[in-house]
Amino acid sequence: MRNPIVFSVLLSTLLCGSAMAENDKAPLSALDWLKGCWGSTNRGREVSEQWMKPAGQTMLGMSRTIANGKTVAYEFLQIRQDASGDLFYVAKPSGQTEASFKLVKFTRNEFVFENPDHDFPQRIIYRLETDGSLSARIEGKNKGEEKSVDFPMKRIPCD
Repeated sequence: MRNPIVFSVLLSTLLCGSAMAENDKAPLSALDWLKGCWGSTNRGREVSEQWMKPAGQTMLGMSRTIANGKTVAYEFLQIRQDASGDLFYVAKPSGQTEASFKLVKFTRNEFVFENPDHDFPQRIIYRLETDGSLSARIEGKNKGEEKSVDFPMKRIPCD
C-alpha cells in the first residue's frame, strides 16, 4: 500500500474490530455515532431524541413525543459505564420508575441492552443504518405476548 496513513487507519480499524469481537465489553466511545439529535413524524406524532457525546463515563439523552401540539410522553435517558466496564442503558420514562438494561450484544453499528426482569420492554436496540438513519426498537413480552415497537429516525438539527 502506497499511503502509510491510510494503511495505519485501516490496520487500526481492523484491530479495533477484532478486539471488540473478542472482548465482551464495549467502550462507551463506541456509541459516539449516537450523539446528536434524531427525529421522526408518523401519524401526527412527532418523536425526537437527543444525545450528548460520551464523556465522564456517561451519555445523557432525552426524548419527547408530541401529538396534537402537546407533549404526550417524555423520557430521561443515560448510558453509563460502571466500574467493571459494563454499559447500562438507564431510562426514566414519564410517569414510570427508572429501569436499567445491561449491554448484552454489540457490533460497530448496533447495541442491544436487556433486562429480562423488566415488565416491557425487556430489550432496547439501537442500530445505525447504512444510509445514516437510526433504528431504535423496543421488544419483549407484554402480558405474555411478544411485542415490538420500532422508532425509525433521521438526523435532525439540534435546536
